[in-house]
Amino acid sequence: MYLILDRQVNDDGRLFEIARESIRHGADIIQLRDKLGTARDTLQCFKGIMRAVNGRVPVIINDRVDLAIAAGADGVHLGQDDVPVKDARRILGTKALIGVSCQSYEHARRAQSEGADYIGFGSVFKTLTKPERNPMNLESLKKVVREISIPVFAIGGVGAENIAVLRAIGVKHFAVCRAVCKARNIREAINEIKDEISGQWPVLPLAGTPFGRSGQKNTDH
Repeated sequence: MYLILDRQVNDDGRLFEIARESIRHGADIIQLRDKLGTARDTLQCFKGIMRAVNGRVPVIINDRVDLAIAAGADGVHLGQDDVPVKDARRILGTKALIGVSCQSYEHARRAQSEGADYIGFGSVFKTLTKPERNPMNLESLKKVVREISIPVFAIGGVGAENIAVLRAIGVKHFAVCRAVCKARNIREAINEIKDEISGQWPVLPLAGTPFGRSGQKNTDH
């Protein structure tokens, strides 16, 4: 389970609380997303999240390679209009975790060929994070999961209520935001999501080292 902490969803204090609580109950990787904050504010928030997590799971930052360097982040998540993967890799090094947001099979294939560690594919359902984006045809997601060898995280409106639909087409990795961050009880929300994720499907060992890596990617998908 990949948890996205969004500064447009919660204030910083609440994000720190969610980070601490979520790693106690099974979040495997955490990302900070901040599309509106200044570089200084985003960096300060990210450092607070890193202190809350205290190295127990990988923590990455959305979009900003420069802030990833400044904060000593475990990696960066890139959009289609951000720094190319090969340049981010050159800057951050071989051990950095680099993910890419993809909206098509072509995006996913290119991200894989350029050396991304994982992709986030979506929006698979309607989401308030990107309200202008229509949900995808799940056949596209099914094709990507079947043909891309690096981990594919379904993203966008994902919650306990629809994970079974995604598992049925082969999805094994799930990114969530509001399903946890707007929940009244973080522990219960994560437990419910993790129960839905585990089901009869194996889950990659993300905690501790990114995707079970020790300097190399684990591509047993």
